[in-house]
Parts: sequence; structure tokens; C-alpha cells
Amino acid sequence: MQSLLPEPVRRLGAWCVVLLLVAAVAAVVIWLIGTLRTAVTPALLAILGTALLGPLYRRLIRMGMHPSLAAGLTCAAVVVIVGGATYIIVAALIDTGDQITASLRQAAKGLTEHFGAAGTSLTDLADNARELLTKFGGTAASGVISGLSVVGQAIATAVLALLLIFFFLRDSGRAGALARTIAPRNGELVEAMGRRAFEAVEGFMRGTTIIAFIDAVCITAGLLILRVPGAVGLGALVFVGAYIPYLGAFLSGTVAVLVAFADRGWVIALWVLGVVLAVQVLEGHLLQPMIQSRTVQMHPAVVMLTITAGAGVAGILGMLLAVPITAAAFGVIGELRTRYGSGGDPGKDPPAPASSAAPAGG
Repeated sequence: MQSLLPEPVRRLGAWCVVLLLVAAVAAVVIWLIGTLRTAVTPALLAILGTALLGPLYRRLIRMGMHPSLAAGLTCAAVVVIVGGATYIIVAALIDTGDQITASLRQAAKGLTEHFGAAGTSLTDLADNARELLTKFGGTAASGVISGLSVVGQAIATAVLALLLIFFFLRDSGRAGALARTIAPRNGELVEAMGRRAFEAVEGFMRGTTIIAFIDAVCITAGLLILRVPGAVGLGALVFVGAYIPYLGAFLSGTVAVLVAFADRGWVIALWVLGVVLAVQVLEGHLLQPMIQSRTVQMHPAVVMLTITAGAGVAGILGMLLAVPITAAAFGVIGELRTRYGSGGDPGKDPPAPASSAAPAGG
């Protein structure tokens, strides 16, 4: 029976059905992630850690080391490196935190006095804060208990993620057999998609870490030359913020400019702004194409929308995980496009893909 609808309408209807199905599956996945957050969060963090530590583990394996021993040494290395980096960053922020806070307070005072906003002076803000504390002081104890609970949960998540990293590294060679068990007919395709997704995440994590370190060193050097107070702490903020593309760089750069404006005046603040912009230009035009040349390409608009969606789903943790998860999805799409885009046989090995540009970020 011939359809009464024209061909373009039927195609549009088919695409609408596909989009609705994809949206429904995505909604169910997001609901499951939110419901099982205590289990999903360490698993995702473990995948990121495995992607970052994979080269070290493979090097130890090539040296003839047993997989369990290599995975254990890799996890011990990450504990030492992450613990040392955390200590350096926290110590720098503690040592210079008072200077940064005082400078930001002075900058806020100068801006409110300059624009003459009524009711927004520091005295008014302090009075309002004191009134709120007096009104809601009874909830302070519960807030402290809640904070301790959050700290305990964070420690438990970190320990579980570390254990998962050990198992993910040790049993990474069994991924192909697992893929063929899950999908006997398309096991090779599932394995290839998983490999491309993991390579995208691995490249993103490795490249972002290197770029974050270079950005932090360059901006810290510039702040030290300009004699901006709290330069080391601001550099630590730059390093941490680099893992949230665009937004992290914007926030850390804004803090650096405000501190310079409050302590050294608007001329030094303009110089700091120039340093931050120069480092971002260097990152976007030189560091990312050179360092992250093996990862998938993502448009800056896609990155911003991804970060916004991640923040809406899981807050700061969602902002950190959104881009690598999207990079993995782009890797899967790239594998499917390589196999099916040219009408090739999905059962045959595809041609080696050309290296693409790095995802925007840092």
C-alpha cells in the first residue's frame, strides 16, 4: 500500500522517532547515573585515572613486569604524585590565601565605591551576613556534620577509585574477550569502539595535564615578574582550573586580574590580563595542536554546552567529567563513521584513521 505522505515527510518522521528514542535512552542513563552516583562516580574517576596512567603501566609491562605488580606500582606512583601535587597546591593556597582574599576584598570595595551601588558596600554585606548567621545559627552544627560527611564520602570515593584503577589496569588485556562475550556477533566492532573511546579519553587527560602544567608555570612566572601577591597560589588555581575548559581559565584569570588590580593598580592589572590572554593564545594555537593531536575534535560551542549540561547534572564533578565523556562519545562516533560512512563492511578492519586536532579546552 502506497503511503499518503511524501518522501521528505516520512524521512523527517523517521528522524524524529530516532531522536526521541535517543533522548529517552539518554534520560534513563542520566537518571541511573544520578541514582547510582556513589558507584558511578568512582568508576568514572577510575576510567580517567586509568587513561592517564595507561602509558606508565604499558611501559612497565614491556619491561617484563607481572601485570599485578605493574598495576600496583602504577597505583603507588599515582598516590605519590597526586598526594605531592595536592600538598603543594593546598600549601600554596594556604600560604597565599590571605593575600588573595584581602586583595579580592579590596578590589570589591573599590568597585562598589566607584560605581556607587547602594547597599552593596562591604559594611552592608558584613551586616547582612551577620544577620543571616544570627538567624540561622542553629543550623551550624548540622552544617559541620554534613561537611564531615562530605569529606568522608570523598575519601571513600578516592579509595574505591584507586582500587578500580588497579583492576582496570591489570585486566585491561581482557577487554577484547569481554566485548566478544557481550556481543558475540559484533564483538570486534564493540572492541574497536571501546578502544577509540578510551584513546580519546587518554589523549584528553594526558594532554590536559601537560597543558595545565605549562599554563600554570607561564602565568605564575608572569605574576612573579609583575610582583603580584599570591602568585604561587594563583598559579595553582590555574592548574586546577585547566581541567574545566574555557570556564576554568576564565575564572582563574579573572581572579588573577582582580588581585593585581587591588594590590598594584589598573596598569599592572592590564599587564596581568595581557599575560593571561597570551598564555591562552599560546595554548589554543600551539600547545593543543602539538600535544593533543590524537584526540577527537570538538567545537568550542560543544564544549561549553557540555560543561553546562554536566554542571546541571552533577555540579562541579559533572563539569570535570563532561568533556572527557563527550570526547569518548566523539571517539565512538568517529569509529562508526570510519566503518559505515564509506559503505564499508563493518566486519573488516577499517583503514587507519588520520590524526585529528585536539579538543578545545585548558
